[in-house]
Amino acid sequence: MENSSQATPESVWAAFRETDKRIKELAEQQAENNRILTEQQAENNRILTEKQTETDRLIKDLARQVGGASSSNGLFAEDYFFNSFEKGQKNFFGETFDDVKKNLKNFWQGLEDEYDIVLYNHDAAAIIEVKYRARISDIPDVLKKPKTFRILFPNYQNFRFYLGLASMSFDTKVEEECKNQGIAIIKQVGDKIVIYDENLKTF
Repeated sequence: MENSSQATPESVWAAFRETDKRIKELAEQQAENNRILTEQQAENNRILTEKQTETDRLIKDLARQVGGASSSNGLFAEDYFFNSFEKGQKNFFGETFDDVKKNLKNFWQGLEDEYDIVLYNHDAAAIIEVKYRARISDIPDVLKKPKTFRILFPNYQNFRFYLGLASMSFDTKVEEECKNQGIAIIKQVGDKIVIYDENLKTF
């Protein structure tokens, strides 16, 4: 008896055609899946970009606000201490100063510096660096002031210089380091300006 399941050329071709059809269907489905995935990735990237842009904007706004507040605090401290000196507190550091200036700036051959408050007489000057809150990292900046001042204002080359750090508040150990370096400590105590200059050095 002839086996009815025996393959024939017609059945083989039919199987090939069916397989080819399935392969094409699978390829089309894969292409559709890839299209959908690409669209989803593009949409996700768009959303992430928008969120990142908004985050960057918020960070910049916050930085401007913080910077503005810090600048305002610094200006307030400068005015506060300058006005105190201007009202007559000139007899300290063992000297009587004839005048007081603020925000002195100069530039020469690539060197530029600014001095918050400067008191002076005929042979001595006191440079006061003002911070709203004094930190230990401020001290090296204070110590370099006499050197740059003598370069930028050569008429003062032979003057004695005194240094002071004025602040509304001091971080821990800043006052101790000021004393070690011979820098006067100038701060608000109640409604008065108090100057600690027992360990003062000339520069």
